[in-house]
Amino acid sequence: MEMNSIGLIEMTSIAAGMQAADIMLKTSQVQLILSRTICSGKYIVLIGGDVAEVQAAVDAATTQIDFAVIDTFVIPSVHKDIFPALSGHSEIKALEALGIIESFSVASLIEGADAAVKAANIKLIEIRLAMALGGKAFCTLTGEVAAVQSAVDSGAKVIADRGLLVNKIVIPQPRPELLSEMI
Repeated sequence: MEMNSIGLIEMTSIAAGMQAADIMLKTSQVQLILSRTICSGKYIVLIGGDVAEVQAAVDAATTQIDFAVIDTFVIPSVHKDIFPALSGHSEIKALEALGIIESFSVASLIEGADAAVKAANIKLIEIRLAMALGGKAFCTLTGEVAAVQSAVDSGAKVIADRGLLVNKIVIPQPRPELLSEMI
C-alpha cells in the first residue's frame, strides 16, 4: 500500500473514536497508523494510504459521526519526516537552533509540522500529541537559525489560520542538555 497521504480524525468521545476507526478501515484500503485516547478524554485516529482512499475514509467517518468530530485533515504528499517524528524515532545527533510550535489541537499541529518541514531545510525532532498536555500538541525541530525561523513561521501560520496556535518560538543557541529531554 502506498503511503503518500495521511488523514486524521480527532473526536470528543472515546467510543465514537473507536467507531470512527472501524468505519475508516471498512470504507477504504488504508493503514491504521494510530488509534488512541488522548488527554481531556478525546480520541484520535490517524490513517495512511493513497490520497483518494484516505479522503474517502475520513469523509465516511466524519459524515456518520459528525456530532463528535473536533477536527480532521487529509494531507496529500505528506513529508516523509512526519512518520519518525510521530513515533519519536527521529535521529538527531546535534541540536542546532531549536524551533517549537504549540497548538490547541492534534490535527492542526500535524498539518503545521508538515508545512514546516516542507518550508525549509530543517529536521523534525518530535511531534508530541496531547498525552499529558491537556489535549494540546507541539512539535520540535532543529537546523540553522534562518531555516528554523522560516519553518516555524510556515507551520505556525497553518495553525494560526485555524485559530489554534498557542505559541511559537525559535531558540538560536539552545543548551545541548535540551536534546536529551526531548528524545
